[in-house]
Amino acid sequence: MDSLSNFEILERIVLSLIAGAIIGMEREWRNRPAGLRTYALVCEGSALFMVSSILLSNEMARNGGTADPSRIASTVVQGVGFIAGGVIFTNRAKVSGLTTAAGIWMASAIGLAIGAGYYAPAFIGVAAALFTLVPMHWLERGVRKSNTRIEADNDELNDGANQP
Repeated sequence: MDSLSNFEILERIVLSLIAGAIIGMEREWRNRPAGLRTYALVCEGSALFMVSSILLSNEMARNGGTADPSRIASTVVQGVGFIAGGVIFTNRAKVSGLTTAAGIWMASAIGLAIGAGYYAPAFIGVAAALFTLVPMHWLERGVRKSNTRIEADNDELNDGANQP
C-alpha cells in the first residue's frame, strides 16, 4: 500500500469538512441542537482518524509489521455513538434528538469513507442523508397531519356517542 501524500490527506480532510457541512446546513436550517460546525467536525474527525489509521498501517508495513486500519474505524463508531447519545432526550413519552444522533452517526460514517478514499460511496451517503432529512421530513409531516385529523375525527365521534 502506498503512503498518502500530503495533498491526498488535505483533500480527504477538506472533502469531509464539506460533506459534514452540507448535512449540518440542513440541521442548522431546522434549528436543531447539532448543526453545521458539529456535523463538519464529526465528519472531519472521522476522516482524520481513518487517514491516521492508514498512515500508521503503512508505517507498520514498512517496518515489517502488520496492522489493520479498520481497528481505529471501529472505535470511532463507538465513540460517536457515545457523543450522539448525548443529544437524545426523553420527556415523559416523547423522545427528541434521535434524528440528530442518527445524523451525527451518519456523518462519522461518511468521514470514515472519505478518509479511506472512498469518495463515491461517501457522497452517495451525503445525498441519502439529505434525502432522509428533507423530502422524508415532508412525508413524515404529512403523515402526522393526517393522523391528527383522524384522531380529531375519532374524538368528535366519541364525544357525540357520550351525549344523551
